[in-house]
Amino acid sequence: MAFDAGKFLKTPDLESFDNLKKEELVLLAKQLKLVFKVSMRKQIIKNLVIEKLVDAEILGEEALELKVENVDAFKLKQLELEHELRLKELEMKERLEMETRKRKRR
Repeated sequence: MAFDAGKFLKTPDLESFDNLKKEELVLLAKQLKLVFKVSMRKQIIKNLVIEKLVDAEILGEEALELKVENVDAFKLKQLELEHELRLKELEMKERLEMETRKRKRR
């Protein structure tokens, strides 16, 4: 049976989350609209998804225990910088689109 990210989010289960494959984590990350690359290691995607699910109160804070801590600090910093860069790119694109719309109105 194919993994259904929407169904999982309606009835989250910590044990089944811990057993998700990378492909399933990718589907879940996309459903949560996370900015990431599919080429990232499973552990990094899993950590991103856990943080988002806990922040959104979909899973309780006990889920933080599932975070993979063996990802070295360099990888985490790289991920953080990539994420910040993507957000800045999206902000700039949005501003450019707004300016273009304003010019067209004039």
